[in-house]
Amino acid sequence: MKILVVGSGAREHAVVRALATARDAHGPEEARAEHELHAAPGNPGVAALATLHDVDPVDPDAVAALATTLGADLVVVGPEAPLVAGVADAVRAVGIPCFGPSAEAARLEGSKAYAKDVMASAGVPTAMAHVCTTPEEVAAALDAFGAPHVVKDDGLAAGKGVVVTSDRDAALEHAGRCLAGGGAVVVEEYLDGPEVSLFCLSDGTTVVPLAPAQDFKRAYDDDEGPNTGGMGAYSPLTWAPEDLTAEVVARVAQPTVDEMRHRGVPFVGVLYCGLALTPRGLRVIEFNARFGDPETQVVLARLASPLAEVLLAAAQGRLDDLPPLHWREEAAVTVVVAAHGYPGSVRAGDAVEGVEEAEQVPGVHVLHAGTARDDDGTLVSSGGRVLSVVGVGADVDAARETAYRGVEHVRLRGSHHRTDIAARMPVVPTADA
Repeated sequence: MKILVVGSGAREHAVVRALATARDAHGPEEARAEHELHAAPGNPGVAALATLHDVDPVDPDAVAALATTLGADLVVVGPEAPLVAGVADAVRAVGIPCFGPSAEAARLEGSKAYAKDVMASAGVPTAMAHVCTTPEEVAAALDAFGAPHVVKDDGLAAGKGVVVTSDRDAALEHAGRCLAGGGAVVVEEYLDGPEVSLFCLSDGTTVVPLAPAQDFKRAYDDDEGPNTGGMGAYSPLTWAPEDLTAEVVARVAQPTVDEMRHRGVPFVGVLYCGLALTPRGLRVIEFNARFGDPETQVVLARLASPLAEVLLAAAQGRLDDLPPLHWREEAAVTVVVAAHGYPGSVRAGDAVEGVEEAEQVPGVHVLHAGTARDDDGTLVSSGGRVLSVVGVGADVDAARETAYRGVEHVRLRGSHHRTDIAARMPVVPTADA
């Protein structure tokens, strides 16, 4: 099968690696050449597994033209920006199966206000919220909910549009920056309890869940510092209720997919359910319309079923024909190595060394995100989150130890990473707690 993956981050590297790797629930991973893989634009890590194409990923016509020229059997759209721009629509318009929602369906991520409306219609449990378009409305909403304050940019913000703070002035300042462009913000009640990410694949009708994961949004240890796109993740969640996945499908994912279909906007792709397990029960924090980063890095590391077959079935409306997914028995942990200054002003162009040494550690593989080659061919940093170092082990503790052994080999001037990814397991609160 010829497969084109759109995007350039560690998420797309994880997808390409999964497509290029033979999986078995009990045996080792093996390289294979079963599929002809292409990426647009990809990154230096993806280049080892796929042919790269210098095509703008947010140009729908250019991506569709590339897919046509390649004779692609499947296009997989990774990031949110191409989805909101309509890349999936353009690919489907030329008759090629595409894994990724239409621009209209991608509004579940592109507009938090739209997502709240869909959840209300579908009866999905979520945080109470006010959509605000003026500073006065924001101030009233902050006072209505009280601290901690949760303020979200209504549009796409690359994982950095959310502020959670007890400082009312800081919340107002963030809202003001978001409103300066003429948009809206969503002010929500604060949801306490551990957070969970669950990817649910949809073909517009049928929902197939993947394995839950937990990510770490704050920049520094002990959940200190600003929100980021994610500094690490792990799977499985041994502490989570056994019926969590079934509950999310029944109360969140399936009702949302049904509501979208009833609106005439079928959702085909990944419905990322960001969840809080509160004392009052399950609540949705947010929806994304694509695989999450860095959770994808650990979830796909554990998937034993052939990813290409699963994604093609979703793109062609055949998910209900698939056998149950199979999962490797091991756990996976990923640690993000970030560039100097991330998540603020990032310094680019620093040499990235030690990747090959890291991958010599048994159970480690390294996924590229913000990397590039300079004129001399040297691997250098080109973004905020530079690498995702993934460790696989018999359990979460073993996987964590493996991942950090890999991180020790990475050399990047001024870089930083959290040292506490998957170090402590949360406790699910109860109404009596």
